[in-house]
Amino acid sequence: MKKNKTIYWITTVLAMVTGASSAFMYFTEPKFIEGYRHLGFPDYFRIELGIAKIIGLLILLIPMVPARIKEWAYVGFGITFISGIIAHGTVDGIGLGLVPCVPFVFLVVSYIYFHKITDKSVEL
Repeated sequence: MKKNKTIYWITTVLAMVTGASSAFMYFTEPKFIEGYRHLGFPDYFRIELGIAKIIGLLILLIPMVPARIKEWAYVGFGITFISGIIAHGTVDGIGLGLVPCVPFVFLVVSYIYFHKITDKSVEL
């Protein structure tokens, strides 16, 4: 059980550091702001996604949050990372399109181990 919790927390933190920490830069870093324009997204989407990532980051990292809410955060991040793969891959090529695969892999492992430590009746 301790091994499962360790894997869960390491992969969850890595998913948030590699994928969700960028949310703070959506508001402050001109390079990220310009990156959204480069991809063809409007400014309101950058702000919306930044707020959603910060909320999702908190949901996944705060242990007292109910499992059902965490499930929705996992879904949201999954959609975000897959959309990032598609957007960057389409506009910037496969090289940059693969960058969001890193946090996505961490997220998938985190999700699997989330269920291993919270749901004894489900075999994954």
